[in-house]
Amino acid sequence: MKIALIQTQLSWENPSQNRIILTNKIESISESIDLIILPEMFTSGFTMNPERVAEAMDGVTMLWLQALAKANNCAITGSLVIKEDGNFYNRLVFVFPSGDLQFYDKRHLFTLAGEDKLYTSGNQKIVVNYLGWKICPLICYDLRFPAFSRNHEEYDLLLYVANWPKIRINAWDALLKARAIENMSYTVGVNRIGTDANGHEYIGHSQVVDFLGDYVLQPEEVEGLLFVSLKKDKMIEMRQKLGFLNDKDNFRIEKR
Repeated sequence: MKIALIQTQLSWENPSQNRIILTNKIESISESIDLIILPEMFTSGFTMNPERVAEAMDGVTMLWLQALAKANNCAITGSLVIKEDGNFYNRLVFVFPSGDLQFYDKRHLFTLAGEDKLYTSGNQKIVVNYLGWKICPLICYDLRFPAFSRNHEEYDLLLYVANWPKIRINAWDALLKARAIENMSYTVGVNRIGTDANGHEYIGHSQVVDFLGDYVLQPEEVEGLLFVSLKKDKMIEMRQKLGFLNDKDNFRIEKR
């Protein structure tokens, strides 16, 4: 699978400007890509003013994503603020080349910033089937909670979209490696760069880690497009050889 990671600055609470920024980056891709990954809250930055930027599932940004996916014959994923039934969600959408989609609502809301006071938590983990890959998409703060991401579904690719600040970037690097090792899965982290309106600085460190914890793509701090091509054969071979996933604990996570 050929993947493009978009590590970018975001215009604060400005969906139309962010669509322009991301369109320009996506249209600059000259090679065939299977999956494009955008950061968390890619239309706004990590805002605690959801009413200013929230959209519906049939809104402008969703129509834009579907058109881009069809035009580029690839899947696109990232999270944005969605309002539904009177509630706000930090919702990751996975848009297929056909325009069909699946979505995941962030389960672990970032209490330090008050996200839990403004957004509604999701309670359903999803696994997306795409091009023969089983993909588990999660969002930012979810990275700190390994029980939820535990690989009970035999997924092949774990991915996190984020607005993870510079001050805690060492945790981002360490936890992405940990999730890859414990789940014997390729793990992708896509983070933004730049400074937001609250003065929080982001330096990216978007990266790809393999199923043994080795870098496929080293953490990067520059704005732009990062590319990686992944193959499952070696991962499957190592899972069968080592058998670590066969010894995992079995448990159930209760809905909130």
